Amino acid sequence: MHLNPYGEDAVKLAADLANRRPTTAEELADRCRAAGLVVDGPATPQDLERAAAVLDAWEKVVDAADERERAELLNRMLAAAADHPRLTDHSGDGWHLHYRDDRQPPGRLLCSLIAVGTALHLVGRGMHRLGRCAVAECTTIFADATRTGRQRYCSQRCANRDAVRRHRARRVR
Repeated sequence: MHLNPYGEDAVKLAADLANRRPTTAEELADRCRAAGLVVDGPATPQDLERAAAVLDAWEKVVDAADERERAELLNRMLAAAADHPRLTDHSGDGWHLHYRDDRQPPGRLLCSLIAVGTALHLVGRGMHRLGRCAVAECTTIFADATRTGRQRYCSQRCANRDAVRRHRARRVR
């Protein structure tokens, strides 16, 4: 089975932006560029507002109670993005698909990218492959791209902390 990296990269960017929301339009554009997105022109305060709305909607997808609710919420995001896929070679490094019109402002770009990327990630890897860290006091979102699909923690640090906590709880009994 071929796994589309477009989905994984987009979903990881969504998690990064949701976990640490950009506070300025410049930060939004810089973080998108750092993730490898081609951002035409400067980001505006309207782009930052649009990105915040997209991330709010995306967090509802992450926190959905079951697969059906997750699919319904994601379908709403896809309908709002409503851009058709197109072939592009904008950077001269080969043809690839974009799920957006050319020269979209960053806020609109994120809407399309996050919706389509999340859809590709979930249908390619499994509808359960988004979540929040299993450590109760950690609310960090992660996109599970592991081979087994059983990720429960946002980081090795949280996994170790929880293992130590469980070990100490067993010793006390």
